[in-house]
Amino acid sequence: MLDTITRRAAAADFFGIENVPTEAITMGVGTILEAREIALVSTGEHKAGIVRLAVEGEVDHAVPATYLQRHPRAAAWLDAASAAELTRHRTPWVLREIEWTPALEIQAVVWLSGVTGKSMLKLDDIDYRDHHLSGLLARHGSAAPLNGSVFNSISSRIRGRSRLPAGKRVIVFSPHPDDDVISAGGVMNKLFRNGNDIVVAYQTSGNIAVFDHEVRRYLDFVRRTAADFGFDDGRLAHWLERIEHSLATRVAGQVDHEDVLRLKRWIRESEAVSALQALGMQPAQARFLNLPFYRTGQVRKDPIGERDVEITLALLAEIAPEIILVAGDLSDPHGTHRMCKEAIDLALERYKGAAPETWYYRGAWQEWSPAEADLLIPMSEEELRLKINAIFKHQTQKDRAPFPGVDEREFWQRVEERNKSTAHVVDRLGLPEYFAMEALVVRGGASA
Repeated sequence: MLDTITRRAAAADFFGIENVPTEAITMGVGTILEAREIALVSTGEHKAGIVRLAVEGEVDHAVPATYLQRHPRAAAWLDAASAAELTRHRTPWVLREIEWTPALEIQAVVWLSGVTGKSMLKLDDIDYRDHHLSGLLARHGSAAPLNGSVFNSISSRIRGRSRLPAGKRVIVFSPHPDDDVISAGGVMNKLFRNGNDIVVAYQTSGNIAVFDHEVRRYLDFVRRTAADFGFDDGRLAHWLERIEHSLATRVAGQVDHEDVLRLKRWIRESEAVSALQALGMQPAQARFLNLPFYRTGQVRKDPIGERDVEITLALLAEIAPEIILVAGDLSDPHGTHRMCKEAIDLALERYKGAAPETWYYRGAWQEWSPAEADLLIPMSEEELRLKINAIFKHQTQKDRAPFPGVDEREFWQRVEERNKSTAHVVDRLGLPEYFAMEALVVRGGASA
């Protein structure tokens, strides 16, 4: 019998939890442990927590992978993202002497602040010695200069509107039609108000995330409008009947009719334009790339191809951006963010213009920590409300978790909690208190 968490996690592949079987045939842990050799493979940030339990936790029937610890030839093959919570990566100084870098020093001081419950400037020599950081303390002689250095470093990353660029050419790449406002609505608003020339490039249509009942609602609107204004002819009636028949006869998991996919695409595009207008931007600032790799009509996509790269490269050549914003959270459930980033990376390799500075934002699944972030963008209560209002414009993605999974909250709820939590962590470190905050990582360009 499949438990609720397992069925939720599989819901996206079955087009809704209601279609996920309640029973499954599986291989038991006892059978797995009879293998001569076992390989556990994991990728992505969203697996980091369970990987830490599997590798470092006590053997526990609630986490079956922990039993692999008892096998003489079991190995875990992990990418950097899924290994991020392991002690050897998150707090390597606990295990051994390490070669300290500025980034590791910041990571260590932020961690120490968290485990002691003290703000950074209140950490003392005893705190460092009691938490395996004597080597770091010796490098600086005492806690005070180290605390001050890290405090100043993180303080410099807090960028209100007055400390953000103005008059620059900016492309905001958005994998789905709502990732821009979900993940970077605050910084987009500030950049726009600073007079930057912004283009928002929506890389995919996001049409498979539109439920059929949304299409029916628009069809009803078309029928009523056509009848009221005298546009109701036989051709329109035939088209409406064909679409409605397609919706009525499609079974779960079956690819939509081409016309239905187009309608769902246009619905998402109109919502994206409305969201930009909520931020004061103009419809002409939206570009819908509709990259071919996404056009399968299914959860599984095609590999990034030549045409995907060409479309992205053409936009770069046209705009010649000085700054680009790119989705840097590579843990969306079906890999679209990762593939969109691949298309951008390949296009940048061929781009003949000056390399733009890249600002990586994270989406609804993870956030950069203050220790990782290069930019911490504060938001007032009113600015967060404006951002959430823009998210609300994506009506097809509201009122029901659009991506079935373990987290059933709507995107705006995840965003509100995440942005407030980031600000809370910064406040706890002893830095100025803000209502909410976005975090970005910067690569390339003159200021990196």
